[in-house]
Parts: sequence; C-alpha cells; structure tokens
Amino acid sequence: MPERVHEREPERGAGAGQERGGLLRAFGLAEVYNPSMVPTLQPGDQLVVRYGAVVRPGDVVVLRHPFRQDLLIVKRAVQRRDGGWWVQGDNPFVENDSREFGVVPDELVIARAWVRVRPPRGIQRSVAGVLSWVVSAVRPVRAARSFSRRLRAR
Repeated sequence: MPERVHEREPERGAGAGQERGGLLRAFGLAEVYNPSMVPTLQPGDQLVVRYGAVVRPGDVVVLRHPFRQDLLIVKRAVQRRDGGWWVQGDNPFVENDSREFGVVPDELVIARAWVRVRPPRGIQRSVAGVLSWVVSAVRPVRAARSFSRRLRAR
C-alpha cells in the first residue's frame, strides 16, 4: 500500500494571511498515515510544513508521488541529482521511494517538514503527564545530515 499524507493547507480565501504579508500561506499541516518514515515519524503524526522552503540533503519533505500526483507522500531528500531529488523513507523495509520510482522532479517537492506533533496516546491527565507529552510530542524535524553523508560515501 503506498504511503499517503493528508494535507490541510491554510485557507486561501480573500484576506487569508494578508495581514501578515501572506505568512500564513507559507505553512500548512500534513498527517502521516503509513510507516515509511519510522522511526522518525509514526502513523498519526502531524507535521507543520513550510511550502516553498529551500530543500537540503537530509530534510524531510512532502511531495507528490511521481506516478499518482494526487497522492502526497513524506520522504527524506537524500541527494540532489540531475532532474530532481533522490528521496527515501527512513524505514528500510518500505521501498515506496526513489528505489521504486527514481528521481523526483523539483516541481513535485511541495513542502519541507518543520515541526512534528505526535498526538496524545494514553497520557495521564495530570499536569506532569501533559507536560511530559508536550516535551516528547512537539519536536522540530531536523535534517539527518549524517544519513545523507553516509549514503553519498558508499
């Protein structure tokens, strides 16, 4: 089953984000449904994404599937190649990535993940339980620089 992401873009109606010069239009939400990015991302995780952000090797990105452009997927941008990006999931057992469909053209990479929010699952309703969840659930999605270097060195 191919990975999919449910994207919720900011409202694009008249006046949306105009009071801040369109800043709100630069960000959106995406929900991860499949395990191709485990252990970095889990199914059910929410991503705050930035549209049009510069992509560097190691960044987690949201892109349109090259063969089904109505399907959004989350992958790690591993290496810049002629014609686009080589992308891979962090889960070595799921091959729905460039190993299957090749290089992804730049125009299909639509956003870079900025922050991961893990939904609450079985948290205690105490102040300490909520604080513990906040500390573990809200994390910046950092580029795996060592991951991309390791792949290039082979």
